[in-house]
Amino acid sequence: MSQATSNSIQTIRPAKNLRGSVRLPGDKSISHRYAMLAGLAEGTSVLANFSTGADPHSSLACMEALGATVVKKDDGTIAVTGTTGQFKQPLIDLDCGNSGSTMRMLAGLIAPHPHTFRLIGDASLTPRPMERIRGPLSKMGAKIDLTDGHAPITVHGGPLQAITFDTPIPSAQVKTAILFAGLQANGTTTISESVRTRDHSEHALRAFGAELTRSADAISIEGGQKLHSLNLTVPGDMSSAAFFLCAALLFPESNLVLDDLGMNPTRSALLDVLVGLGLKVKVLNLEEHHGELIGSLQINSSAQLKGAEISGGLSAQLIDELPVLAAIAPYTRDGIKIRDAKELRVKESDRIALVAKNLKVMGAVFTENEDGLDIPGGQTLHGAAIDSGLDHRIAMAFSIAALRAEGETEIHGAEAAAISFPEFYTLLDSLCER
Repeated sequence: MSQATSNSIQTIRPAKNLRGSVRLPGDKSISHRYAMLAGLAEGTSVLANFSTGADPHSSLACMEALGATVVKKDDGTIAVTGTTGQFKQPLIDLDCGNSGSTMRMLAGLIAPHPHTFRLIGDASLTPRPMERIRGPLSKMGAKIDLTDGHAPITVHGGPLQAITFDTPIPSAQVKTAILFAGLQANGTTTISESVRTRDHSEHALRAFGAELTRSADAISIEGGQKLHSLNLTVPGDMSSAAFFLCAALLFPESNLVLDDLGMNPTRSALLDVLVGLGLKVKVLNLEEHHGELIGSLQINSSAQLKGAEISGGLSAQLIDELPVLAAIAPYTRDGIKIRDAKELRVKESDRIALVAKNLKVMGAVFTENEDGLDIPGGQTLHGAAIDSGLDHRIAMAFSIAALRAEGETEIHGAEAAAISFPEFYTLLDSLCER
């Protein structure tokens, strides 16, 4: 595997096996939440194993603009001195970069503060839908201006009132925006969700000192609670692990150890699907830190991969991992069908369209649907020029597909991986046997 060149092309050569151990960078979703809550809290929090991806660092930069102090220490930890619940009027726009997580969750965090905030993003973030957060936040009393339903967003902050809200689509980001606003609103805010989304926000809020109550399908938070600083270690990122887990799945003699990986049950659906395909998983140890489970896994693969059908609530739970599952689907015996995943069309790119485009150039046969893909198994792929669309998950997904392809594959726009996983190509190359 060569290094990315100046025109952002990464060449991936076929591999014979995958072996070794790896410790993944901190979970992106958790890093966002720790950064924001540390910025709101009283005192100085120290965050270890913070994500190396660009997106969570956009959240840190926004905290600085709002009055928090962020110090990146020589030992790799990040110290965040919070604003004791009082964000200041920023002198600049809050630049969320490529991060939809930053923009949506931050809108809820800042809405109760008596200032005017303008949130902007890059060319990829700007077209993504933001009405989904304006709706509930407006019901709480926030005044939020969008640009044709998208960013830039202007938040005219002020006192908020608690609401009871039924989420129309499964979205941890929307849930988090409401919880962050509810933390600072008058009264008790309750959110109901028909499909339970990842619960990192609930764990993070409790870690920083907030009290929440949970029923079977709802979560409630009382307003007016204060947050306090603490020291936290971010678990390894399961969404980043997905690429290595899928790579290991492709080789019957693979032997991979993933250390200190986040094992949150709301993220475990990926492991369930991969085990169904033929992945062999042994948990070497498991611990709990501030509500988050952290474990080390030993990974092997079966001689023959099965297939899977992913639909309904499972599609929502696996929304970030669907591109890499689709990319390896041709190598399975029975193929993979993906349904109810229309949300993929409004991510950093139209991920369904880009997956289809790149499967086609690698020689795969499949059917593209509005809400997913039908990808038969038993296929052989060949190396090709892959268009990442500057989408980090597309670039990494087809790097994994390339490991079993015939001939070399070029990933165009390979630098997109740095959005979530700057070390991706180096770590992948270190594990591949050729």
